[in-house]
Amino acid sequence: QVQLVESGGGLVQAGGSLRLSCAASGRTFSNYAIAWFRQAPGKEREFVASISRGGRNTYYADSVKGRFTISRDNAKNTVSLQMNSLKPEDTALYYCAAHRDTWGIMTPDEYDYWGQGTQVTVSS
Repeated sequence: QVQLVESGGGLVQAGGSLRLSCAASGRTFSNYAIAWFRQAPGKEREFVASISRGGRNTYYADSVKGRFTISRDNAKNTVSLQMNSLKPEDTALYYCAAHRDTWGIMTPDEYDYWGQGTQVTVSS
């Protein structure tokens, strides 16, 4: 079992930045690839970014490439998502998720564990 807790969400103006964190507890954190997803009201959950177990490999959705950066610190059992140049369309509930096998998976149903989410709201 892996428990995931997101933090760092909030209200920011367009063009601003936020840094989300995902703190993990339970089984060995470094055994899991971690991803961020987001879900806006009335829309399906959408893949944002993923990072491999060791942190060497990352993968981003086209919509956030060049603006968002995912990173991890296995010594602290945390994964971060640095979000710059935020746009109103980035407004959503952001979740982190753990996958026991591989990184870069874009399908939510394939993930093993999920956090409760943190709200990001970008005003225009």
